[in-house]
Amino acid sequence: MHTKSLSAAAGALTLLAGLAFAAPAQAGEKRHDHDTAKLSVLHGVPGVIVDVWVDGKLTLDNFTPGTLAGPLNVREGEHKIAITGADSTSADNPVIGPVEVDLKEGRDYTAVAHLTADGKPTATLFKNDTSASPDGKGKLTVRHVAAAPAVDVLAGGKAVITGLENPDEKKLTLKAGTISASVAAAGSTEALIGPADVKVSKGKNTIVYAWGSLADHNLDLAVQVVKSARQDD
Repeated sequence: MHTKSLSAAAGALTLLAGLAFAAPAQAGEKRHDHDTAKLSVLHGVPGVIVDVWVDGKLTLDNFTPGTLAGPLNVREGEHKIAITGADSTSADNPVIGPVEVDLKEGRDYTAVAHLTADGKPTATLFKNDTSASPDGKGKLTVRHVAAAPAVDVLAGGKAVITGLENPDEKKLTLKAGTISASVAAAGSTEALIGPADVKVSKGKNTIVYAWGSLADHNLDLAVQVVKSARQDD
């Protein structure tokens, strides 16, 4: 299996930035960072191009699997996210959702469209850890969003995370550097994904997503890097 690098298409990001998940500002009103949250969106459903609607507005058009959009500053509070087939004219008939999310001021989130363990489309909102790490260290977060049973995460041939189930996550604090990681069925050392080099950076949270479908032989990794609230480097 190969590792996809996550980058959003420029057009999709332009759409997302323009809509900004927020109601129009009143005359003379300015939006400030202190009343916003950060939100990224990851498409983790294989083989399906989708549209993403937020509060009834088309926000991401023709969003392709393995793509990450954001992070963007979005208005704190409640929002409704719906995911439809590509080129839908409205959010009225979603294939996923609508999902109601309540975003808190100053926090960092990733909304993931993915498959459940038994292969049904769903969406999960994750809160990203932006707390500071000890000097010289960073965080590694692993999220299981694939149609697959529980998995172990191996580094150097040894399980460092065991029994991770969809849609759970586990976090490690590690010395900054590059590790070779793979994903195997729980209790096994035979790689289902990888091995792949994952960089753990000082003062950052590297988030690895196992996504796709075991039955369809398209499991893959996606990587997101989130800065800590206090950045030393």
